[in-house]
Amino acid sequence: MGCAHGKCCNRDSSTSDEDAGHHQRGIRPYKNKDGLTQRSLELVHVPSHNFTLQYSSLTQHGFYPDTTDRENQDSFCIKTQIQGNPNVHFFGVFDGHGQYGAQCSNFVKDKLVEILSSDPTLLDDPLKAYNSAFLATNSELRDSEIDDALSGTTAITVLVVGDTLYVANVGDSRAVIAVKDGDRILAEDLSVDQTPFRKDEYDRVKLFGARVLSVDQVEGLKDPDIQHWGDEESHGGDPPRLWVPNGMYPGTAFTRSVGDSTAEKIGVIAVPEISIVRLTPSHLFFVVASDGVFEFLSSQTVVNMATAYKDPSDACTAIAGDSYKRWLELENRTDDITIIIVQIKGLSNSGVGTTDSEVHSRPCQTGGSMNQSAAIVPPLMHQRPLESDVG
Repeated sequence: MGCAHGKCCNRDSSTSDEDAGHHQRGIRPYKNKDGLTQRSLELVHVPSHNFTLQYSSLTQHGFYPDTTDRENQDSFCIKTQIQGNPNVHFFGVFDGHGQYGAQCSNFVKDKLVEILSSDPTLLDDPLKAYNSAFLATNSELRDSEIDDALSGTTAITVLVVGDTLYVANVGDSRAVIAVKDGDRILAEDLSVDQTPFRKDEYDRVKLFGARVLSVDQVEGLKDPDIQHWGDEESHGGDPPRLWVPNGMYPGTAFTRSVGDSTAEKIGVIAVPEISIVRLTPSHLFFVVASDGVFEFLSSQTVVNMATAYKDPSDACTAIAGDSYKRWLELENRTDDITIIIVQIKGLSNSGVGTTDSEVHSRPCQTGGSMNQSAAIVPPLMHQRPLESDVG
């Protein structure tokens, strides 16, 4: 989701059994590969726990019939062996928005990992280092030549440190992990979209004076005093957005981002929410993707599709292709689409204390002050998907 005149916010999180079967059989490739960038299959070993990460990525330029020369505002970063350590690896997706969204996205994807890599406290205190890196990146973007008044980027990132994932998020891109549960493979969200649909985020931005209204409410078509919009899945077509007290801007549909200096005055912050997951043999792979993927595909649908492919490159192509197709079926355009899939190969119980997901967290710090410490939230562990979503 982006500015009021950018991305739409419609979502379709349900998938029929027939669709799930279609996904398992695979989908047709893109008819138009213009603007498609894909990395071939790559591997990196994690010697501390003797397992391998096998990964691939893809980014697809969106189709905008009225602005065919528009840049891809998504970017991604994969950096292995952070600080020369073979056990530390970084995966991130950045979804830019606004006039200078592409510049913001590319700046942040380079700067964030650069600051993390140069932080001597990274391995001693990953949480503090992660939080500091987001805030420093936001500050450096503000001081750069890029105009971030009405532009910025989301950031969904996964730092692998041995057998532990540190997932830091600002915005509404998403990370999901696949967990084997008996004969089923379940999707567990590693991040929670930060939008005004969330009461905690709604309350926080209201304390900064934000008006929270849908476009229809701003334009006088609906009662602005009604301050509930249902849930994101069923009411995503005209979502609540953030506006300054006496103006028709910025209209952001998210409550956290890097950049967006105007929106920062009404509570949009770059403080990440961070979750921590101890990997076990039941964890099969994780997905990091922009909302161009999740706009019309649920987390469980994405996991179902990725499960059907041995090669994560093929899985990236299938998921991006289906996302692209659904955009064109439901809209007259598509969003930019970016996805990273990382398979976890060979992790055994040796040195792992439990076969269940182990999440370390402390309460989410999202109070009224623009605090400078990371908010740490648990993933939605063992979230039971809709039965129609389970392949």
